[in-house]
Amino acid sequence: MFCCPEPLIFLLLAAAAAPRRPCGPLGLSQDTVLGRLGANLTLRCWDEGPGNVTVSWQAEERGRSQRLPTGNALPLHRLRHEDAGTYTCFVGSRRLRSLRLLVQEPPETPRVSCYRRSHDHDVLCEWPLRAKPSPGTRAMLWVKQRFTAENATEQRCRFFSKAQKFVCRVKVPRGADDTKPLLVSTCVSNGAGGAAGEDKIITLNGVCPTPPLNVTVTALEKAPQRLRVNWSYPSSWDHRFYWLRFQVRYRPEPARTFSEVDQVTTTWLDIHDAWRGLRHVVQVRAQEEFGHGAWSEWSREAVGTPWTDPRDLTSEMGFFSSQFPMEDGIYGLTLPPELFAEDGADGTGGPIMEASARSTASPYPFVVAGGSLLLGIALCIARGGGGQRARAPLGSSSPPLSDTPLLSPPCSPAPGGLHVTSLDYFFSGQ
Repeated sequence: MFCCPEPLIFLLLAAAAAPRRPCGPLGLSQDTVLGRLGANLTLRCWDEGPGNVTVSWQAEERGRSQRLPTGNALPLHRLRHEDAGTYTCFVGSRRLRSLRLLVQEPPETPRVSCYRRSHDHDVLCEWPLRAKPSPGTRAMLWVKQRFTAENATEQRCRFFSKAQKFVCRVKVPRGADDTKPLLVSTCVSNGAGGAAGEDKIITLNGVCPTPPLNVTVTALEKAPQRLRVNWSYPSSWDHRFYWLRFQVRYRPEPARTFSEVDQVTTTWLDIHDAWRGLRHVVQVRAQEEFGHGAWSEWSREAVGTPWTDPRDLTSEMGFFSSQFPMEDGIYGLTLPPELFAEDGADGTGGPIMEASARSTASPYPFVVAGGSLLLGIALCIARGGGGQRARAPLGSSSPPLSDTPLLSPPCSPAPGGLHVTSLDYFFSGQ
């Protein structure tokens, strides 16, 4: 992956603008055999020879030798890179022939991007690869000033396996004119073929810095919608002579859209429209102060949350603690303080129950209950006239007159209401 989203300033040249250097396969010696990865190949000790002679083979690869099956022809199936090496055939102890086997694929066409970390650094040209190159692959780069007859400077490029890319360094002489364009050509080759990259024109005054370092996000006291972002110059940039300008982007989590602030010339920024109580993700990138070159990659993400008033947290906790679940699943019910008052002096429960009864109970059950009460009194008087039985107290433990209510409510009772539907209530002593 390139270090910059945009390469150093360059132009694609037309094919006729400058003669291309030849970029073909590397020359192979007479005793070198080329095999393609995954293909089948047969090595032969000699083309013509006595058929009654036993031929043995030995493979040497990276200082190790291995005995192979005998025969004038040695078949190799589904070649791998590990099969490359030197194969020698023998008759008895006499060596007859040695063959060098290369297992290679034609190289990928380089797509070069050039950049300069700062004005006092060399230019780096690089290109990524989809797959690891075959052993023995060579990458070259040529640089010369455009519109001049001077010879090009040739240099070898290195492959970095961890980054999976070739990198070439273009030396910039001291006092070189940054405005003069340079012509860059590349070629990658091995025994299986060669591939040339497109010629490019680069200028030395276009730079691509590395991302800013040490990005931090802190809250500002008593500012619930502000955040302070700080960062430092990249270590590859000497800010004593050249400056950078910066761009800051930020977003609250979990939003995916960033807000951006451009043309920042300091190494800090105050965000004034942060979201209260939400964590924010912040990144910073850099560019040469006059806009020569490309933006760096974005820095690593830094996070921070705006300041929150502790009183707000206390009030919020108090609000939620006053909410509790009810049996019907409703939250946030506020009970009137009268329900928590003590009973009245007369032991009747005070005006709370009376108000509840008056507001919810229908007068119809009282009429029925009163008539039933009068009927019961009349029966007691009639029985008491004989004088043969002692009167039982009204609150005795005798069984109730009825085990079922005389009247059933037309619907389920309202919560908290007083319902009188049976004479048991009056004769139970409760």
